[in-house]
Amino acid sequence: MTTVGDILQYIESIAPPAIAESWDNVGLLCGRKSREVKKILVALDPFETVIQEAIEEKADLIVTHHPLIFREDLTAVNEDTQTGKNLLTLMEHGIAAINAHTNLDMAPGGVNDCLAAALGLRDVQIIRPMDLGGVPYSLLRMGTVGQQSLPDFLARVKEKLSCDGLRYVDSGKPVRHVAVGGGSCAAEMRDALEAGCDTFVTADVKYNQFRAAFELGLNLIDAGHFHTENPSMPVLAERLQTAFPEITVRFSEKHRDCMKFFR
Repeated sequence: MTTVGDILQYIESIAPPAIAESWDNVGLLCGRKSREVKKILVALDPFETVIQEAIEEKADLIVTHHPLIFREDLTAVNEDTQTGKNLLTLMEHGIAAINAHTNLDMAPGGVNDCLAAALGLRDVQIIRPMDLGGVPYSLLRMGTVGQQSLPDFLARVKEKLSCDGLRYVDSGKPVRHVAVGGGSCAAEMRDALEAGCDTFVTADVKYNQFRAAFELGLNLIDAGHFHTENPSMPVLAERLQTAFPEITVRFSEKHRDCMKFFR
């Protein structure tokens, strides 16, 4: 019998909680470790639509990147907040929730390795690697592409990540050495520059960060939080299915980015 605890142990073996940021909330956030798992639904977010999909699929567990409870003062589990509603729904249907957030960002084979792979980067390396038990980890990845113009690379990013649109700043350099940081990583742009990158793909970029990149001579591309992190989720689903062939693991077919571009 495979349990929630077994799944948690595996996820923590590939994305150790010790490498998560101190402010983060990772692990088993809802449910009992002893509960049997026959079906898992994997998605980027533990939103209401994902929970409803899990109910429809008769899943016993949802595994997500973003945490169910995050940076909020949760003093009651009731219908007064969306998080409370989500927790109630999960508990009423006996569905557990595990997440791997910044630990999966940092981990080998995690969010940023998947983003680098999705964009077809070659010779991928870790920027500013740190060590945990002999395993290197860090937030950003870098790699190379055949030298090309920024418009050509923008078209590649938009196609490979299925983005509705991109925000970017053009520093006037062709694209050759590319850094990636899924989600909100624009604050790390100097690390990308110091590593010798001419281009940085990330998300949630602020106005002043675009200006800073322009002044520093770095092409900065905002491809959206969802689109820079979601490529890692089907990969995680595949890893879980390989590790636990006796159960069914599905990647969400309904979860989509709620942010759109008006054209």
